[in-house]
Order: sequence, then structure tokens, then C-alpha cells
Amino acid sequence: MRAHYSYLKGDNVAVAQCPASCGELIQGWILGSEKLVSCPVDWYSTVAVTAAPPLVNERPLSRAMVERVLAHWQYPAHWSNEIRVDVRSSIPVAKGMASSTADIAATAVATAHHLGHSLDETTLAQLCVSIEPTDSTVFHQLTLFDHNNAATQIACEPPPPIDLLVLESPVTLRTQDYHRLPRQQKLIASSATLQQAWNLVQEACITQNPLRLGEAATLSAIASQTLLPKPGFTTLLSLVEECDLYGLNVAHSGSVVGLMLDRKRHDIARLKGKLAEKKLTRHWPKQHLLKMVTGGVKLQ
Repeated sequence: MRAHYSYLKGDNVAVAQCPASCGELIQGWILGSEKLVSCPVDWYSTVAVTAAPPLVNERPLSRAMVERVLAHWQYPAHWSNEIRVDVRSSIPVAKGMASSTADIAATAVATAHHLGHSLDETTLAQLCVSIEPTDSTVFHQLTLFDHNNAATQIACEPPPPIDLLVLESPVTLRTQDYHRLPRQQKLIASSATLQQAWNLVQEACITQNPLRLGEAATLSAIASQTLLPKPGFTTLLSLVEECDLYGLNVAHSGSVVGLMLDRKRHDIARLKGKLAEKKLTRHWPKQHLLKMVTGGVKLQ
């Protein structure tokens, strides 16, 4: 799901895209603090940056990123008044799909390119966390990431191919509201489980085993139930078993759930029928069949 831009050839425009995430593969207390591994999927925020006055309805965080990028290279702050940011994205907002990270990361890379610079992933991550907690979709590889301060960035081998039936709920939760929840004690209580899940993620990537990746995600999803419980979770787990799926993952600070599968092997129509039969569509009325993809921001 990509937004397309059509500009006249020769227009001074920089366009960048960043993927959404279906929640996280894992998130919790790992290696001494809360960290996550995002689950990038083929749904994108596309950002175009041009030399023009700002739009009246710009997204505030994207404008904040323009200002961060200017400051990074010590350009005058007033240059922001001549940089227009046009964000096109249909990624659901405040559902746990990394819509905000996609917007600000693509804005950063497009703005840098517009100014004649490039951003490496580490610098991009640092710029993003200076604005808000950030998803590891900013990295090309699956990456264990300290989403609050970017201090930890441990890349995995390329993951096995996986599809996800993303279950979208009408329930919204802003990331900053999740971070206000008193959660450290519960996170630490699940640290052994999350260490096991992190080990499984690495093993899954090294061995190209989607079942191991599903096992890791399911462990983390179960642990997340003590912090941000998903409705009908036990029924979802039984559905994973019944349909022989790889596992499920959740948005640890949002409402979406991903059923991890192979669209060539698993019967998607049957799975959707089971969701309705078990009345799970009450909680997740929208479903999207997506593919896990490489992360990172790409210039167009």
C-alpha cells in the first residue's frame, strides 16, 4: 500500500518512504531495559519535501523533524519557513502500526536529501527518539532497539518470509499514553520470557524458521497481556493452534494483532470465517493481509 506522487520532471522534490509495522515481534525487558523488535509490513508513509512555504495542515511531528534536521547540520532555523512537507499515508493512526515513526523517519530522510545530505540509520534513529519513542522500522534489518533513547541497536540476520493477517481494532491508544502507564515491575517480572523470545528471534533468522519467529512473537504477546490485555486473546491463541499458524504478535502499546502465516500454505478465507464464527470480528472488524518486509527509509 504505497502512496504515489506525480511531479513534473525537474521539480526540486525529495521523496522518501518508510514502512508501517504490525505491532512488534517482541517487546519487553531485555538486556536491562525495555526494548523492542518491530514487524515492518508493506504499508507505507510517503513524504515529499519541496522548497515552498509550509502547508497549513501539516503534521506537527513532521514539522518538528524538519527543525531537528536543520539543527543537526547547523542551518538557520528560519529555513524551515521555506520547506514544505507533504505526508501521504493511510496507515491507521494510534493503533500500534508505527504510523508516526513512518511519517517522521521519511520526513527526516527526505529533508536531508533536499538539503544535499544523507542520514545513516543510527543518526536517523537518534533524531527520531529526540521527538518520540520510535519503532525499529527505521532499520533495514530486524533490530532489537531501545525505542526511548536509541542506545541499543542489535541487528538480526534477514528473517524468514512471513505474511500477516493484521487485525485492526477501532480502539486507539497514543504511544505517549502507554508510556505513562506504571509498567516497570511487570516488565521485569517477564524478563526471562522476553530473553527467551529474543533468543528465538535470532534463531529464527539464522535458521530461516518461521515457526520459531511465531513462537517468539507469541511468547511476547502472552507477556504483554499483563500490561495491555487484548480482548478475546485466549480465543485467538486457540485459533492459531486450530489453523496451524506460525503464531501471533501484538502491538504492545496499541490495539492491532497480527496472525502470522504463509498465504500460499494457509487458507485465508477459512481463517477469516473462523474469526467471524468465534465472534472475534467484534473486536477487530477490519483485516489486512500484509507481508513482512525489510525496514528502513528508502528514497524514491
